[in-house]
Amino acid sequence: MTIVVHVPAGSGAAQITTEIGPGDALRFGRGAPDTPVDLVLDDPAVPRLAGEIRATEDHWKLSNFSATQSYLVENPEGAGEYVRVAPRRLGAPVPFEFSRIVLPTRTGPPVSVQVFAPSHSYGEAADFARLGGAATLVAFSLDESATYFLVLVALCEPRLRDLSTAAVPTTPQITARLRRHPACRDLTEQAVSFHVDYLARNKLRVKNNDDAPGRRMDGRREALVSLALRFGLVREEHLALLPARTAGAGVS
Repeated sequence: MTIVVHVPAGSGAAQITTEIGPGDALRFGRGAPDTPVDLVLDDPAVPRLAGEIRATEDHWKLSNFSATQSYLVENPEGAGEYVRVAPRRLGAPVPFEFSRIVLPTRTGPPVSVQVFAPSHSYGEAADFARLGGAATLVAFSLDESATYFLVLVALCEPRLRDLSTAAVPTTPQITARLRRHPACRDLTEQAVSFHVDYLARNKLRVKNNDDAPGRRMDGRREALVSLALRFGLVREEHLALLPARTAGAGVS
């Protein structure tokens, strides 16, 4: 299957989009007369031969030719999910369908290369349902029609909207956000705190080791968001459950 590689304008190179098939590779870096590269990333902090993107049948691999610098492969659709590829690492498999390779620079924003991989393959659910033995228990039983799930989605919303460094919403912010929902017009801050506590204790069973005054609830909310996003319990499609954001409004 074809891998599409795109270098956006302003990433240390002219905008370019190219395709590679299984077994093909693209080398990237600053390049030099005796070191040709397929993608020129013209930043002094980028090695002459920085790395290689190699396509396989159903995914792609990244090799990092730098002797000292790690590269990040971000999942722009994964709420801050990323893979770190260490210096001199060869053929690191990348699990994301849409990825962004990020190379650090000395000044300005990082240099980035976008990679679009084939859609993932999945087995039929019926094939696994035929397995015998006792039924497998659900690790996290969540009712997506319940108010506590709306609270969880509102907690995760900033990270799901690709604001991976955004702070987790506070109880007042969640309350104000959900009061625009027809079923939550009478929602109180006390009720939101109850739902957060219920999620932490009963549904997701998170532990918060921060007992500093004023930090206990903050730590609990952050732990809920971290677990829900890591295990895909709240995903981008769940944002449709929230009321529409008003024009010019932020994520809160």
